Amino acid sequence: MRAETAIATSVFARAMGEDFARLHPMLQRRFGVGLAPGYACVGRGTMTTIRRGPWWTIPFLQIGRFRNILIPETGRDIAFTIENYPYRDPFGRETVTFVRHFRMPRAVRRFDATMILGDDGRVIDYLGSHQHLAVDLQLTAEPDGSLLLRSDRQRFYEGPFGFRFPMLFSGRAELRESYDDRAQVFRIRLEVRNRLFGFLFGYQGEFRCEFPHATDAPLHAKPVRHERRT
Repeated sequence: MRAETAIATSVFARAMGEDFARLHPMLQRRFGVGLAPGYACVGRGTMTTIRRGPWWTIPFLQIGRFRNILIPETGRDIAFTIENYPYRDPFGRETVTFVRHFRMPRAVRRFDATMILGDDGRVIDYLGSHQHLAVDLQLTAEPDGSLLLRSDRQRFYEGPFGFRFPMLFSGRAELRESYDDRAQVFRIRLEVRNRLFGFLFGYQGEFRCEFPHATDAPLHAKPVRHERRT
C-alpha cells in the first residue's frame, strides 16, 4: 500500500492533510485503511497495564460496559485484538471500525468505536455498540512520527433526543500510537481524564498488525444501530 494512495483516500489522511505524511510509514499504513485502498488492519498484542481511577469511577465504567464503552476491570499482560475495517454505513458514509477485545481474567470485554469524516473535515468518533456518543477528534503527527489523538466535544443521541454532553460528567481521551522499528511493534497508550476528577481510565501496550483485503466489515464489528446525526 503506497502512502500517497492512503493520503488521497483514507478518512484519517483526509482529516490530517499534509500532517499525515509526517507519520511513521507503518502508521500511515495502519491509518490508511479505507474503501478505495481496499484493506483492513487487524492487530493482536498485549496490554501491559489496564488501569482505572479511584473506586468511585467504577459505576461510571460499569455503565459504559453495557454499551461496549470502556471497561471496569484492571489488569496486567492482557491479550487483546483491535479490528479496523472499512465499510459504507446505511447513510452512505465511509466508516472505519475500531473494535477492541480485551481477554480479562473473568470475561472478554469490548470497547467499540466507528469513525467517519464529517462535512467540515473533522473525524467523528461514534462510541459504543449503539453509537449513542459522537465525539470530535483532533489528530496530530508528532515530531517522532507518532500519532497524537485528542477527543473534544461530545454529543449524546438517543431516539429523537440529542444534546451536547456536559464534559463535567465525561472525560477527554488522549491516545498516542507509535511504531518501534527495532521491536517491529506498534505501541499504544490511552488516558481518559475528567477536568475536575482527574484520571478515569487508561491502558498501554503493544501489538502487531496484518492488513487483509477488505471492502466491508464483518457483522460482529459493526454497531447495532447507526446514528445519522453528527
